Amino acid sequence: MVRKFTGEELVVATHNNGKLRELREMFGDRIAKLTSAAEYGVESPEETGTTFIENALIKARVVAEATGKPALADDSGLCVNALNGAPGVYSADWAEEPGKPRDFYMAMERVQAEMGDNPDRSAYFVSCLVLAWPDGHFESVEGYVHGTLQFPPRGDKGHGYDPVFVPNGETRSYGEMTQEEKEKTSHRGDSFRKMLAKCF
Repeated sequence: MVRKFTGEELVVATHNNGKLRELREMFGDRIAKLTSAAEYGVESPEETGTTFIENALIKARVVAEATGKPALADDSGLCVNALNGAPGVYSADWAEEPGKPRDFYMAMERVQAEMGDNPDRSAYFVSCLVLAWPDGHFESVEGYVHGTLQFPPRGDKGHGYDPVFVPNGETRSYGEMTQEEKEKTSHRGDSFRKMLAKCF
């Protein structure tokens, strides 16, 4: 049976203020108090899973156990059909070099280089959300958005791989859309709506 969220406070497994702000806007007045792992001094665990749900569950469980409160975590990434689903769960890793901040332009260049002249430009974003309780129970959902990749990157909005991803039915990349426009079709918007319907 699906468990509903009934508490006052939900802790988001993130150290990213932008993500927390985005979730506050999405939840509106459904939750009395939305806090972050950073506010409790809970470090981000190593993401050792091989699927989005495994990584989201690792993060949510660590925060729920450390704070004694229900925790929400997400794991997301870009899956390129011509690359057999890569970078997938390693989407952020492709943007990393030791000792340097994440560089998604480097990651986008790698995607382009590995695709080469493959005519299949289709790709999709996945967002997996996990809501975990301190007793170990959890609920999960996955959201998707399908589209095509176009190079060079366009637009300076959004984050990650947004500037090369054009969702189906659009001519603009996510990097060229406002947050509100993006949320209507985004994988995160999709998974969030599913989680609201399931647990809130």
